[in-house]
Formats: sequence, structure tokens, C-alpha cells
Amino acid sequence: MSELRRDPIVGRWVIVNVEDPKAPKDFHIEPHHYDDATNCPFCYGNEHMTPPEIQAFRHEKTHVNKQGWQVRVVPNKFPALQIEGELDRHGLGIFDMSNGIGAHEVIIETPYHTKDISDLEQNEIEKILEMYSLRSKDLEKDKRFKYILLFKNFGSSAGATIDHNHTQLIALPMIPKNVLEELNGSNEYFEYRDRCIFCDIIHQELEEKERVLEQSKNFIAFCPYVSRSPFEIWIMPRAHKLSYCDISKEELSDLAKMLKDVLRRMKTALNDPPYNFIIHTSPINGEDRPGYHWHIEIMPRLSRLAGFEWGTGFYVVSTPPEVAIKYLKEIKL
Repeated sequence: MSELRRDPIVGRWVIVNVEDPKAPKDFHIEPHHYDDATNCPFCYGNEHMTPPEIQAFRHEKTHVNKQGWQVRVVPNKFPALQIEGELDRHGLGIFDMSNGIGAHEVIIETPYHTKDISDLEQNEIEKILEMYSLRSKDLEKDKRFKYILLFKNFGSSAGATIDHNHTQLIALPMIPKNVLEELNGSNEYFEYRDRCIFCDIIHQELEEKERVLEQSKNFIAFCPYVSRSPFEIWIMPRAHKLSYCDISKEELSDLAKMLKDVLRRMKTALNDPPYNFIIHTSPINGEDRPGYHWHIEIMPRLSRLAGFEWGTGFYVVSTPPEVAIKYLKEIKL
């Protein structure tokens, strides 16, 4: 018999197959192939193919929009939102609308065309993570923006349109619905119990030890009890912190190592699957949410949503997190 599990943060239900769980070999994963680097706009020598860079980590004596960068940030060539203009919020009968104001940037993680985060050195990953923070802090100064979303799509079935590894940043003039559900759920828990629900989750995971993948001085990685997809992994700071931007130099180094190890385990166990990587952090330019706790969610794309999921909001998880963790921990780094 399957199990129904309820997410204590947002109230979401999932159906978990505990009777006949899928093993990694049971998932059909298309081999990942990188396209030709010659015409890749994110490769060395093709800097002219992108809009002018916003910010970059560069080797000394190299020039803007030329080779010599390590991490490079450019505006998205086809942005979902435009940074110029006014919001102009207004009603249209029962509907609300505004101009599509925001920011849409691309963080090119590496000059190497075929290297993912898990292939990079720890110091290279630290630079990527530091750039996330720098760009977020810069955009936070714009009072029109209420939320900054950092996400990575790896593989075409996860939404990537360019193979060269990159992260996207979108600054939004409102808090997205999914984030708002998390904020409201964690806030209700905090008001009722005077504790952070994410801190309580960490405490319980460390106590039970059943779903913990890795732990360090500053972070814990685990497969959440109410996973929405097989082999879903969360990375969370052990100290209570609201915003990713509050990350320290020591934590950046610690997180870089853990992120590399977690992604290597996932890619080896699941034969280099497509995945989405999202940083969940507090809103900006508004009231504090003391019950929130920033974290990273990594979701391999091993199954597709169909009519049942769209119709109910339930997720069907074919591999329980307690089983997934065993396969992930078997991987020798």
C-alpha cells in the first residue's frame, strides 16, 4: 500500500510508493549531450554574442566583454521582464495587471562549455555562489522589487535552452504564489510555537538520521520526508537565517563543497539526470518574516506531471526518500 504524506509547511499532500519503489535503473533518462561550442554565446571568444556584461569575476589585466572571466553576468537576451519603466498597477474589471517590470539576468558559471557545477573545483563554485549574493544585494536596492529568484535548469527536459551551464536570476515586483505559501505556512508555525519550522525539520532529520545525505559545520543535505519528486534533495543552513544574502565567507566555502558532493552523488546515481536547482530565500523591501529559513531545493526531473497532478496538486513519488537516500549514500566520491 502507498502512503499519503502531508507537508507541514504548505499543507501539500504527496503519494509515496513505499511498496514497490523504483530504483535508479528503473528511470528512463536521456543521455545528456552538449551541443557544438562554436556558436555558444556563453563560451570564451563569443562575448560579443551576449548583451554587455553587468558584472564579472575576472583575471587581472583582462577587459570587460572580453576573455579572461571566471564568472560572468549578462542581461538575458530575451528577458521575461524589463527593468526600464514604471509598474503602473491598475485594474481591468475584476482583473489586476501591471507593466512587466523586473530584472532578468544570466549568471554564466564557467568558461568551460561542458562542465557542470559538480565538475568544477571548490574555489570555482565559491565564486558562483558569491556572485549569486552580489547580484541579489545589488538588485535589492531597487525598491520596485519584492522577490529575487535564483534558479538553474540543467538539461532540455528541465527547461534549459542553452547547454552551457548557467543560472538565471529574476527580480520580481511581487512575491510569487509558491513562495507566499511557504512564507505564510512557516509564519503561522512560528507564531503558534515561537519556533522556526525549518529548524525543527533539521532537528528531526538529525535525530532520525534516516534521510540525511551529508552534514557539515554549517549545512545539512537531506531528502525531505515529503519529497515532491524521486531523489529530491534539500540543502539548508543549520543556523537560522532568513536570507541567502546573509551568507558568510566561511559558509560560502562550506556550501560550495557540499553542493559539489551532493550533485556528484545525484549525477552518478542517476546517470546525469536533468534537474532544477532553486534557492528559496526571504522577500526583499518589505516586512521581515522571522519564521522563514533560506534553503536550496534540487529536483531531478525523473517523471512528468500529468492529469492527476495538475487536477489535484498532489505529487506521486515513485521512490520514497528513505530509499533514495540509500542509493545516494552508496556513491563513493
